[in-house]
Amino acid sequence: MPDNETPLVAADADLGSDDADVVAAEESMGQPDRVSRETVMSFPPPPPGNSGPLDSAAAAVSRETFDTPIAREAMRAVQVRNVRNEVWPKPVATRIITVANQKGGVGKTTTAVNLAVALAHHGLSVLLIDLDPQGNASTAMGVAHHAGTPSVYDVLLGSSSLQDVAIPVEAAPGLRCVPATIDLAGADIELASQVAREHRLRKAISGYEPQADYILIDCPPALGLLTLNALVAGKEILIPIQCEYYALEGLAQLLNTVELVRTQLNATLDVSTVLLTMYDSRTRLADQVADEVRQHFGAKVIRSVIPRNVRVSEAPGYGQTVMTYDAGSRGAVSYLEAARELAERGRPSPAEQDRPGGSSEHHNEGQGTQE
Repeated sequence: MPDNETPLVAADADLGSDDADVVAAEESMGQPDRVSRETVMSFPPPPPGNSGPLDSAAAAVSRETFDTPIAREAMRAVQVRNVRNEVWPKPVATRIITVANQKGGVGKTTTAVNLAVALAHHGLSVLLIDLDPQGNASTAMGVAHHAGTPSVYDVLLGSSSLQDVAIPVEAAPGLRCVPATIDLAGADIELASQVAREHRLRKAISGYEPQADYILIDCPPALGLLTLNALVAGKEILIPIQCEYYALEGLAQLLNTVELVRTQLNATLDVSTVLLTMYDSRTRLADQVADEVRQHFGAKVIRSVIPRNVRVSEAPGYGQTVMTYDAGSRGAVSYLEAARELAERGRPSPAEQDRPGGSSEHHNEGQGTQE
């Protein structure tokens, strides 16, 4: 035995028989490591029938391995990427959800794209319509949207159908994206003289095949004709609200517009979901805004709150959503939980599940009402 290991053996000479077994096992593996031995001896003796202290050591190492920041992030990534192939409930009819807020920078596009990917990762068919001339949702989906690309602009003008311009998204099977191009910036003027200009998108969605479980519409930060088309086409509105005071100021104007659309153009329109975004737990203001929103909207507010997270901001620069860019980040997990709650709210009731005809019949019913 090498001289430098003599003190270690001498120090272990007075150990009991169980301790000596541990030392012998370590030496036989060529790992006379006192730290490992102390780790082993810090755990209680194994119950009868177990092999001995080394089994306790292995269990300890296993527990310690999965109780580290890296391990916890890896487990979150497994959950977000749905490695276990969990399937969320399909709605009875297609849920057409308009993501709207006329204030810019509150997370409309980020919310739309991440919810779309999360739903698609869990076995649901999703169509994402980018109705913002900036085309940020198309960028996050990795879909080309340069000038001249067949896009939602062509759909609104009646020269193409949604299925003609919808592009499959590589990152999420079951997800298709209708891109927006800069051409859309002039759509307000071009549609101004058209008959039933507010119903263009609604008509296009009613004829969309194949039918989707969810249709998400990402709106521009304005209450113009494009947003009006989205409100007339949708059956539900999801309002992302930034946890800052300015985000509350424009909310009344949006709700007034929704009420006008409901009374004049789309009686089924409902503000069904409110999502708190850009939450900063370090500030008292964020808590105050969150409390005010919950008091006003009640159960419509999703329990999951989206925190400020640099990974969420970085992801579009790589043509991705945070769900694929960094699945273990806090932002990805928060959007996953928000999407899960959104899907659970659409779960069919027992009476709807037992209704004759199956879900496909009601998918047709859900889209047929958009005529």
